Amino acid sequence: MNSKLQQYEARAKIAKAMSHPSRLLMLDLLQKQELSVGQLTQEVGADQSTVSKHLAILKEVGLVSVRKEGAMSFYQLKCNCLDGFFSCMESVLVSDLTCRQNALK
Repeated sequence: MNSKLQQYEARAKIAKAMSHPSRLLMLDLLQKQELSVGQLTQEVGADQSTVSKHLAILKEVGLVSVRKEGAMSFYQLKCNCLDGFFSCMESVLVSDLTCRQNALK
């Protein structure tokens, strides 16, 4: 397999890891501060095992890291580029909405 294809497969793996609303919320929250699994569970509104599974997926692709403190696990974002990514997504949403609204006129 050529290296260019491997690069796109790696990108797709990251995109797939981000393709869940709860994971996007967790990434957004972790941009601001390190949070425990319990804090993330409360913010996401899901049970702890579900949140832990989401975090494992994000950790596997290198988006978050974990720090243990006794029985507590604290997660932090490993990259500082998500603001640009989220801004791009919002631009696409607004542009698409504008196109759809114009089509209805």
